[in-house]
Amino acid sequence: MIPLITDWPQAWSMAGMGVGAVFVILILIVCVLQIFSVMARKTTAKAINVKTDYKEKKQAKAFNKASDADKAAVAVALYLYYYEKNNRENRVLTIKHNPNSAWHAELNERL
Repeated sequence: MIPLITDWPQAWSMAGMGVGAVFVILILIVCVLQIFSVMARKTTAKAINVKTDYKEKKQAKAFNKASDADKAAVAVALYLYYYEKNNRENRVLTIKHNPNSAWHAELNERL
């Protein structure tokens, strides 16, 4: 039997360097993603502020000019929303089963 000659210190150092390299790369990826998320939050916050300022001014003007038809449409939409929410039996089909029918006897011969 031939003895295996292994340089264990070198093997352990190579394994440690491989595992260490993987963790260093993972840490770098996490840091890059964190930087991108911070940059994305800043740009979207600026864009949202600009859009909301414009929308708020437009809505303030439109709120005072709402017609009766608009108010009626909103009232009907709210009514239908709450009616559908509370009516759980809506569109339920109930079929009464007759166990003595010919179909039942044909499909369940053992009975």
